[in-house]
Amino acid sequence: MRGWFWFYDDTFSNVFCENSKKLINVHLFALAVKYYSLSHLGVCTPLEELLKALGGDNQGSTGIKTDEFMNNKKSHEVQVMSELVDKIANYCGIKQVIDIGSGKGYLSSFLSMQYNLKVYGIDSSNINTNGAHERNRKLKKHWRAYQSRARANPKSQRLEKANDSPVQNEIKFKAVNERTLNNSCLQSQDQRTTQDLVPSCVFTEVTTSETSKQTEIDLVAQAQCNESELSEEALAILNVLPADAVEIFSSSQCNSEELCEEEKAQRKMASIKAKASKSSESNLYFPLTSYITAETELGDIITDLEDCIMVGLHTCGDLAANTLRIFTAKPEIKAVCSVGCCYHLLSEQYENQEDCTEEVWGFPMCQYLKDKGWCCGRNARMSACLLPTDSLFYRAVLQVIIEENYGVTKSERHVGKIFSKSSSFLDYVRKSLKKLELDDSKVSHSCIMDYYEKYKHRMNELEAFNMLKVVLAPCIEVLILLDRLCYLKEQDNIAWSGLVKLFDPVKSPRCYAVIALKK
Repeated sequence: MRGWFWFYDDTFSNVFCENSKKLINVHLFALAVKYYSLSHLGVCTPLEELLKALGGDNQGSTGIKTDEFMNNKKSHEVQVMSELVDKIANYCGIKQVIDIGSGKGYLSSFLSMQYNLKVYGIDSSNINTNGAHERNRKLKKHWRAYQSRARANPKSQRLEKANDSPVQNEIKFKAVNERTLNNSCLQSQDQRTTQDLVPSCVFTEVTTSETSKQTEIDLVAQAQCNESELSEEALAILNVLPADAVEIFSSSQCNSEELCEEEKAQRKMASIKAKASKSSESNLYFPLTSYITAETELGDIITDLEDCIMVGLHTCGDLAANTLRIFTAKPEIKAVCSVGCCYHLLSEQYENQEDCTEEVWGFPMCQYLKDKGWCCGRNARMSACLLPTDSLFYRAVLQVIIEENYGVTKSERHVGKIFSKSSSFLDYVRKSLKKLELDDSKVSHSCIMDYYEKYKHRMNELEAFNMLKVVLAPCIEVLILLDRLCYLKEQDNIAWSGLVKLFDPVKSPRCYAVIALKK
């Protein structure tokens, strides 16, 4: 970092005017921002290195494409993040996932169906939870079709064949897990060339047509209709049963061919029952409604809480910080993968120069910045948000209308995402006034449009200002993400933590994940 400071002192000293503090050199400003972005600081762990260190079979996916039931952005995010979460879960030897701020359940349902994980999706909105329930129900109806297409892929067919022996896979997995927990290169960021310490994973399960939640009655009925077709494959399922699960006939009881057939039929029915019971314990997704804070006791929400991984895909504001706090505090949570967003909603301990040590704040998290009383400020955090210029222009003119006609300079209420739901500026103002609980009859249509015409010529100024914000955004994001990483580095129970560029920033601008594994 000393080299960077030297570079800044000698090269970037003329970015701002020493007296007025105003920006005077846009080119140098953009250059400075570029050098202080995550992509140039060298603090990120490449995704490819992390996946390689975690090990596992790269053929773990059935090849089902999420873009068949998600938009392009969400499809990209879910596919990349779910693959990583599955590898972390396999590495840690866990099958339970807790998705914080799960929303409509895109990630949760895919982790459940595609990777056979037991997922609890927790969201504070009951509307989102109910929507996730309905969406998951509809998705299951089409899942068989997706699976059929995927199994036409030779790679998927090889995987299914490899998964015919679950006991052997489990034994291999346990052996791999014991070795990798002690030897993995993830124990230290500096040991990134020891990929041989993590053997290939052999425990990635593939969702098959039999995990479509058929009831036990349906499975037994199917067995009765096919009693004459007792194959070795069906009998091989007995490997997953306890020793006393099926009555064993002695050799004296198998004196006739009929008796042996009866034995086979009983064994087949017992094995199918066991498989039905086993499938009911995995490949599940449970949407739950609950408001999560740093003090939340997950055991009060999830009755069968066990060793798990906590994930969050674009968790807003303080929720991302609280996800990391819960992770470090709860021994059951063995790993975390969190992608935050909405930095403008973060609460700051020192924003108002008040020393409120008893509260839990979204920023700063690490002790280093706390000791310095570091404040980012709402304007800076808003600069880290990527908003379209039209939206900013609408909101700016609305602010003028409210101040001049209602005398309101500050409100506890927020306009929110009304811009995307408005057909015009007039429609935007009307909806905003109602949401702010202001009497919209106080301003006429013509009055509203007069304000629009008055400031329309200043759109170019706002466009330029917005572009400077976009350029600066990575620097603000660096501060927030490094604060979270430093918080994890300060904990004694963390084996490895890092920042990973998870998504393509063109498709998903909030692309960095904070990832950590417990000792």
